[in-house]
Amino acid sequence: METILLGTYTKKTSQGIYQLSLDTENKTLENLKLIAVADSPTYLGTSKQNFLYVVSKDEAFGGVAVYELVDGEYVLRQQLLEEGAPPCYIGVDNVRGFVFDANYHRGLIHVYKILEDGTLELRDTAIHTGNGPHANQTAPHAHYADLTPDNRLVSCDLGTDDVHVYDINDEGKLTEASVFRTTPGAGPRHIVFHPTLDLAYIIGELNNTITVVDYQRTDGSMTELQTISTLPENNTTQSSGGAIRISSDGRFLYASNRGHDSLAIFSVSDNGETLALIDIVSSEGDFPRDFTLNKTEDFLICSHQESDNLALFERSKETGKLSLISRDTLAPECVCTYIN
Repeated sequence: METILLGTYTKKTSQGIYQLSLDTENKTLENLKLIAVADSPTYLGTSKQNFLYVVSKDEAFGGVAVYELVDGEYVLRQQLLEEGAPPCYIGVDNVRGFVFDANYHRGLIHVYKILEDGTLELRDTAIHTGNGPHANQTAPHAHYADLTPDNRLVSCDLGTDDVHVYDINDEGKLTEASVFRTTPGAGPRHIVFHPTLDLAYIIGELNNTITVVDYQRTDGSMTELQTISTLPENNTTQSSGGAIRISSDGRFLYASNRGHDSLAIFSVSDNGETLALIDIVSSEGDFPRDFTLNKTEDFLICSHQESDNLALFERSKETGKLSLISRDTLAPECVCTYIN
């Protein structure tokens, strides 16, 4: 059994954070249960010390909440809130003890230090500036803040078309190392790094593309190598890029299309520098906001924000292709699918 945590909106029927199990032997998703009542805990991450860090909202304030796992139950220990909209992404550095968030509406990222009791202390804030040509780019929209393979902090800003790379010291203070600008109007949303090579893959929410970049560890800079669409050539459906994942062997990359409601499957060249589209399959739901590979990478679990369901696929490690197992697992307003 593997445990999956679900972050959700609570605009309709969802009540907060949910948990369910993946039975890898019987190939089923089961035992959905509410583990914490919360207002739109859309994204989350965990520490090795049994703490759960979650996007938090309380009326006109937003921030991060800390839950501790005690005797099988998650207990709220802290809410760090500021006036304004809540963040949209949570990243955790378990080695140095940091938590990061990215705030779409406020165009900024935070660095928090994990204290001995698991609670958080704000250490630094980086505020983005600028805009882009798309109607959704009138202001900065930080959408991602997490680690590079060499332990820098990288942030994708959908509103400015920029990917910022920061050096971060032991106190959690940030120094900008580089800025990579994607194609105007791409709207960079999330980024994944190749498991063994100095390369990264950026999903553009606004133009449904993957941009392959060379990553230089010396200064954190990036150089574009390829941009490829995640949609069929003849597509006429309005769509936006969602989640992106790469297999641990570096051979296959996956991306979700929200609106087209599909999963794009790419093969990765041996040198990692080019992608080739293998297949585009239905995600089996409405608005595939997130998906994840399980620990053995034999399965892919896709969450749908609008149709309130999880789809379970079996994954071929040889071909990268996906085979549908089930599509009827309830997951209300799910926007984050996290293997714990």
